[in-house]
Amino acid sequence: MISRRDFLQASMAASAIVGGSGFGNWARLAAQQRLTQDQLLEFDTFGNVSLIHVTDIHAQMVPIHFREPSVNIGVGANKGVVPHVTGADFRRLYGIDDGSPSHYALSSGDFTALAEGYGRMGGLDRVATVINSIRADRPDALLLDGGDTWHGSYTCYQTAGQDMVNVMNTLKPDAMTFHWEFTLGSERMTELVEGLPFAALGQNIFDVEWDEPVDLFPPYKFFERGGVKIAVIGQAFPYMPIANPGWMFPEFSFGIRDEHMQEVVDKVRAEGAECVVLLSHNGFDVDKKMATIVTGIDVILSGHTHDALPEPVLAGGTIIVPSGSNGKFVSRVDLDIQQGRMMGFRHKLIPIFSDVISADAEVAAVIEAERAPYKAALSEVIGQTDTLLYRRGNFNGTWDDLICDALLSQRDAEIALSPGVRWGPSVIPGQDITREDIWNVTSMTYPEAYRTEMTGEFLKIVLEDVADNIFNPDPFFQQGGDMVRTGGLGYRIDIAKPQGQRISDMTLLKTGEAIDPGRAYVVAGWASVNEETEGPPIWDVVEAHIKTKGTVSLEPNNSVEIINA
Repeated sequence: MISRRDFLQASMAASAIVGGSGFGNWARLAAQQRLTQDQLLEFDTFGNVSLIHVTDIHAQMVPIHFREPSVNIGVGANKGVVPHVTGADFRRLYGIDDGSPSHYALSSGDFTALAEGYGRMGGLDRVATVINSIRADRPDALLLDGGDTWHGSYTCYQTAGQDMVNVMNTLKPDAMTFHWEFTLGSERMTELVEGLPFAALGQNIFDVEWDEPVDLFPPYKFFERGGVKIAVIGQAFPYMPIANPGWMFPEFSFGIRDEHMQEVVDKVRAEGAECVVLLSHNGFDVDKKMATIVTGIDVILSGHTHDALPEPVLAGGTIIVPSGSNGKFVSRVDLDIQQGRMMGFRHKLIPIFSDVISADAEVAAVIEAERAPYKAALSEVIGQTDTLLYRRGNFNGTWDDLICDALLSQRDAEIALSPGVRWGPSVIPGQDITREDIWNVTSMTYPEAYRTEMTGEFLKIVLEDVADNIFNPDPFFQQGGDMVRTGGLGYRIDIAKPQGQRISDMTLLKTGEAIDPGRAYVVAGWASVNEETEGPPIWDVVEAHIKTKGTVSLEPNNSVEIINA
């Protein structure tokens, strides 16, 4: 394990390289026509080990638009530090020029205008081109998938994940860990994992009955690369039964299990591991804390919170590498491992500009074959939008506002609740809204749009519980995604207050009246973790609403007042 002093010396040297051959070149190019594939793929090979990281693809096979968050609030020790820095502050921090490719790829400002110039990003056929380029340079590079891969699209739902398995297999990953994949159900999950030609890892996936590790998901796997014995440890999303329906995978338990993680790290070190890599779906802040608690991890490849940072973050003696989401980026990390110690690293977050990077023909053909049976349904135009539709940020995005409006109108409700999930591409003003677009923000295996009654008191409890899941100062207690989205309901939130005291001034927007704790309100929502929830699937609700509207136009949502952020 590298010492802190040695690490800082090595990383200072590496930072200069990151600025030159990492994001620096493409960050400061003035316009798309000056970008070339060679520039995006340029890398000064270093050391003896290469890691390739992708994560949180959410079944997005083809190029998309995806707006990064404008609001990403950190609390406790993480207040005001990356990834909780956005917009102009983020660009200043990394020396990113306004209007540059980096501005578009990594930041939210002027998104619509920049999207028109730089085009879509991602596409697994373009991702394949990047991976192949790295392998041509470093043939034994490890490709590691951080999970949230078999979830999030029309075709993934229709095939129960098979489309993504087939496409990802053509990329030839070496290992993977998991989150939303478990919502396919334990039977389907087991079937898919048993057929994988690579390792499915999860040191924190245990059997409920015996509280023992599950053989289907070994905690780690060894790889011999560049003359180095590497241990890759998997960490699945810790809070599966809380954030997702536990009844879908009742035989599995999860948790952070940091003590067991330390045991696993010690074990692989004792078995000769010269480099330890954690393939994690913890989320960035949880990974930072884990790096300060568990010793012996060289690199954490971080997923779940969809953060994209142009440079790794140092925590303890560990570098943490987040790689964005939706196929927008591929991370390459080169390591110099000597006598069981990491002597230095080089890193590049490679943006997948789909109009610049050419498609790999083999993977493109597989994608086309998977999508072909559903092409008519995917491309059907449901309506148009005059508003940028995006989802991402701690509070309501415009896609969430549209979903809440649909729930209010189609389910005849006073208040709407929509989950604060992070996945879902954006739609640019002036574009058609297709069925594929709707499914990209609603596709899941528990989509029922319920209609029920909740008292004002219960609504406050719901908001308080979700707020603590997000804004608890201890990352190990942050169990949710982003804040539940609300329609028809306004409120004030004080981020700095303790649990149960953050939410106040709840208002029924239709009348302007204060929410009465004792009154029952008609509430519509979706994605309930409760079994046997009844209601039409959310995509049908949203589609019906858009067809009624024809063209979507949304006013700015100022219904949530945020203080002490």
